[in-house]
Amino acid sequence: MSGLFALLDDVAALVRLTTASLDDIAGAAGRAGAKAAGVVVDDAAVTPRYVQGLKPERELSIIRRIATGSLRNKLLIILPVALLLSQFAPWLLTPILMVGGAYLCYEGAEKIWESLAGHEPDPAERDEAAAADPAEHEKTVVSGAVRTDFILSAEIMVIALNEVAAEGLVSRAVILAVVAVAITALVYGVVALIVKMDDAGLALAKRGTSAVSAFGRGLVRAMPIVLSVLSTVGIAAMVWVGGHILLVGVDELGFHPPYALVHHLEVLVADATGALGGFLGWLTNTIGSAIVGLIVGALIVAVLHLVPKRKKRTEHS
Repeated sequence: MSGLFALLDDVAALVRLTTASLDDIAGAAGRAGAKAAGVVVDDAAVTPRYVQGLKPERELSIIRRIATGSLRNKLLIILPVALLLSQFAPWLLTPILMVGGAYLCYEGAEKIWESLAGHEPDPAERDEAAAADPAEHEKTVVSGAVRTDFILSAEIMVIALNEVAAEGLVSRAVILAVVAVAITALVYGVVALIVKMDDAGLALAKRGTSAVSAFGRGLVRAMPIVLSVLSTVGIAAMVWVGGHILLVGVDELGFHPPYALVHHLEVLVADATGALGGFLGWLTNTIGSAIVGLIVGALIVAVLHLVPKRKKRTEHS
């Protein structure tokens, strides 16, 4: 009988140890996710622009496919690579992240260039392409969204990894998996709510109550504006996040002046503005990062778009 009680004591101790470990993992995952909150917001702002112009009945399907691609990116590619690099070649994480940051700068700057130069895709042409081959059009939309999401997901996962770098390999893997699933569900749940708000407004507009009906009509009228604003925010977010990745990256690689300058301005503004110092200091850092991102993105756009065209004109002459 004493052996049975000893066994039960061992089981109880194992349960307490397991519970404590789960609590530690949950707490670490929460801290890691909170650290990546800024990039999560950017991810949520970027995605809705990919479903603009699609048929309403296809929006949730497209979002689900993008979310599935995002989760696949995080769990099957980014997580194993990040764990291996952090274990055997941690010095490679920063350069790889900087390459992704440069890509975000390029994509954001390219969208701005297209808008200023009048080269934005014609909605009529987009609708015509969608009508001609809906499956191919959706495939293009999903692949473009998942490609951009890959960079943002890598940033989220590396930020989370840095927060739990002191944990063991297994704990790091579990924590990052929890962060990947939770953040993907949060981002694409919010995106789904945003893009379906017009349908909710339409349903409310058909209700008998005048106040509810008026609110529904207001939602329907407001959603195109909201989606347009989110599209703009998404482009700005790519430039900002990309620039911030590059600033932090060059600082970690030993070249400190760019980041030191932005950080110095952030501290100056924060100290000089009292109660609003925290927000205005953050805004200063964000603007500085966006300027860096825009400069880098513009240079890449010039190299990839303008230089080849000039070469073709020279050869033609």
